Amino acid sequence: MSLSIGIVGLPNVGKSTLFNALTKKSVPAENYPFCTIDPSVGVVPVPDDRLYKLADFSKTNRTIPAVVEFVDIAGLVEGASKGEGLGNKFLANIRETDAILHMVRLFPLSGGDKEIAHVYGNVDPMRDIAVINLELILADFETVTKRLSNLQKDVKKGDKEAVMEDDILRRVEKVLEAGKLANSLEYTEEEFKKIKSLNLLTSKPMIYGLNKKAGVVNLDEEKPEYFKEMTNEIVAGGSQFILIDAKIEDELKDFEGEEKEIFRRELGGEHDGINDLIGGCYKLLGLDTYFTTGVEETRAWTIKTGSTAPVAGMAIHTDFKDRFIRAEVVFWNDLLAAGSYGDARAKGKVRTEGKEYIVKDGDVMEFKV
Repeated sequence: MSLSIGIVGLPNVGKSTLFNALTKKSVPAENYPFCTIDPSVGVVPVPDDRLYKLADFSKTNRTIPAVVEFVDIAGLVEGASKGEGLGNKFLANIRETDAILHMVRLFPLSGGDKEIAHVYGNVDPMRDIAVINLELILADFETVTKRLSNLQKDVKKGDKEAVMEDDILRRVEKVLEAGKLANSLEYTEEEFKKIKSLNLLTSKPMIYGLNKKAGVVNLDEEKPEYFKEMTNEIVAGGSQFILIDAKIEDELKDFEGEEKEIFRRELGGEHDGINDLIGGCYKLLGLDTYFTTGVEETRAWTIKTGSTAPVAGMAIHTDFKDRFIRAEVVFWNDLLAAGSYGDARAKGKVRTEGKEYIVKDGDVMEFKV
């Protein structure tokens, strides 16, 4: 399955710098608002050591990781939902994404190298979060009211589908009017399908990238109580947050493995922000990975957590669900520990599973169809 993340935030909070680090490709990241005039899309391999250990085990000819698509848009400003700063145009570019990465700046105006401007002249993450979320809410409010207006003819006719959708959208409308995100509501599976078809920005899962800067005192250190209040609000709203130093990640984008970690420590980086971010996105969206491996190819496949074997097989080919007979399954580290498929089978680690089997993160599978 494909996975796409739209990156939003005010100008100069580190969005394009992070995008550069994620995709290892160059997009403008200059020190002025609206430098990213056209949306940039990058396909990023998901870091997963298990995949490469399995590839080495199988002496495979080709290794294919799971991927995440990141969509970078220009910095939003207050009034974006009404077209300020070309806001409407850019918001449209992320309506098709699965989730939103909301970049938030923790680093000060100056320190380390040069002054980096802020559109409001000072750093206040809670204000910045509120500004961006309000623009997303206003954009969604316009979408919902238009859809409600278009539904009324069918509602008056008593059309059941229209009446159900009208009821759902009126609940969403009230939530948006109260300044809350549409994802704060609980939906049945059928209701969620209706909402998803509208591609509402605030109905998408959201992860906050809290952008620090090495070598200076960031807001989490300068005002820890304020920082705790902010992160508590993020978690209470059903979202997640990741601490990340976009500048360091950008500087490290051309390095790999142990060399990358050595340079990270020298630059003052505390953790692997890119891996944490992608892992956070997987967790946020309820995703798992299973593997197929052999001499020709070792590959990672992304599925929804809780998928049965036939549904998981659809990641390889949609026909697998209907043609599924059984699957041979072994957990990745059991296979490596055994040394070969034959030894893993002899030790009882390779199992034959049927249609009801729930695929686990880290399973190595061979489908029989």
